[in-house]
Amino acid sequence: MMGYRKASDVLPRHLLRAIQEYIDGEALYIPRRQENRKRWGEATQSRQRTRARNDEIAARRRAGCSVADLARDYCLSAKAVYKILSGMKGR
Repeated sequence: MMGYRKASDVLPRHLLRAIQEYIDGEALYIPRRQENRKRWGEATQSRQRTRARNDEIAARRRAGCSVADLARDYCLSAKAVYKILSGMKGR
């Protein structure tokens, strides 16, 4: 979760003045360093829930459930179901 901190509390005065040459009195987003970035779903359970849902869809399809029924049951388009199933091949 992104938090806000007062720049004058964390930056040296000379650096704050240099930044104010470019942007003054506006919010500025400072991205994480590449090595500190998290992949989608790492900070929450989203990745695990999506994988479990997709595994369930694939299992139900193997058991004979139609794509139309899967799309309805999971509130997805038929195209989305086909995409999930094609991504599950080889697992």
